[in-house]
This record gives sequence, C-alpha cells and structure tokens, in this order.
Amino acid sequence: MKLSKNIAAENLFLIIGDALIISDIHLGYEESLHKQGFFIPKGNVSELTHIINNTIVKKSIKKIILNGDLVHSFGKLSLKERYVVKEFITDLKKKVSKIIIIKGNHDNVLEYILPEEKIVKEHIIGDVLITHGDLINSNANKKEIRTIIIGHEHPSITISLGYRTEKYKCFLKGFYKKKELIVMPSCNMLIEGTDILREKLLSPYLENIDSFNVYIIGDKIYDFGKISALKDKMSNS
Repeated sequence: MKLSKNIAAENLFLIIGDALIISDIHLGYEESLHKQGFFIPKGNVSELTHIINNTIVKKSIKKIILNGDLVHSFGKLSLKERYVVKEFITDLKKKVSKIIIIKGNHDNVLEYILPEEKIVKEHIIGDVLITHGDLINSNANKKEIRTIIIGHEHPSITISLGYRTEKYKCFLKGFYKKKELIVMPSCNMLIEGTDILREKLLSPYLENIDSFNVYIIGDKIYDFGKISALKDKMSNS
C-alpha cells in the first residue's frame, strides 16, 4: 500500500525505490524474556529473516536501512546475543549490496558488536529523512526535508468486537511541523507495541496525533482512517 508519493508499506516494512526500511527489530528480546522466566518458543528471528528475504526478492531490494534498536538490551550482550546479531547482519549482506544501520536508543553497544559497520544517526533519501525517533534531529527542521520516517514508538491499536479483543501493529501517518511524518511498527513479532488510543506516547515527534491516519497490519494493510474518528467510536461504544 502506498502511504506517500514515493513510499510504500509492505508487511512490517517501508519501501522507497530499491531500499527496504526495517525498524525496531530488538534482537535478543527472546533471551530477555527467557531470563525473566517466560518460555517463548524460538523462531522469531528466523521468521522475520524469512519475511525479509521474500520481500527482497519480490520487490528487487538492493539496500536495507535498519532504523534503530537493532538490539534489545541497553547494556552488555551475552555471547549468544552477539552471535545472533552478527549472523543476522551477515545473512542480510548476502542478499543486498548495502546495509545502513541507524542507531536507536537501545543500541548503546552496537559499535562494539559490529565494529566493521558504519552506524549513523540518520539517513536521507532525496527529501525523506529516516531517523529512529527518540530524539529530534536538526535535519528534521530543514526546508528541503518534506517527509520524516521514524520508529521507536512501536504503534499498535486494540480493536474489540463483542467479547473478542485483538491488538494489531500499525503504521501512522500525519505531520510534524508541516512535514509529513510516518511512524513504523516494531518488526519484532513478539512486541505488540504501544496502544496509541490508550497509552502514553514516547517519541518527541508525536504530540497530538488525533489527525493522524492509522494503517493496520493484518493479512494485508488496511486504512482505518483518522485516530480522532476511532476515539469517537470507542467513546460511543
């Protein structure tokens, strides 16, 4: 589904030309849950890798942009977590000609895990600024930038039908200071995210989001209209 003139949503990702944007993978999240005593069947990373590989082939992707929070842990990573990160990047390098890693707020030790990779705070394609979203970038206010893409927020929405309640990842599209703003969901299958209708927002790019459009990710991507209209439905139900 096209979200903007040159930007399309595909599954959990965004595509600009031959570039695939992937946000908030949080490698090591499974290990974090295991340490807390939760039993989570393994396969999250392999499933995501499978979806990425299929998208690369289907959409003729040449470049991958990892938009922040590649890893989950804020601090030291275990040997297993380091191995998973390195293997993930190694596998991607076999599929595309270029990988750009944007640093997220979780990626404090990423330079030590991947010393051979260049890790940046943002990436610009034409008039589109891609940045993680935990901080406001100075380039976000430049007049030549017309669209900003962020992650960080992990937007989702809860939909109730009778006694059944489902939580869905979603894209958001609105404006930040007259610039088009697109918010990406987390690409980690286990992270449902922030319920934008009920929970406090995290990113400084997001304040009043009532005028934002919601695009829910299911068997395909559905345009669910404006957040203000969804809030009205909730209050009247």
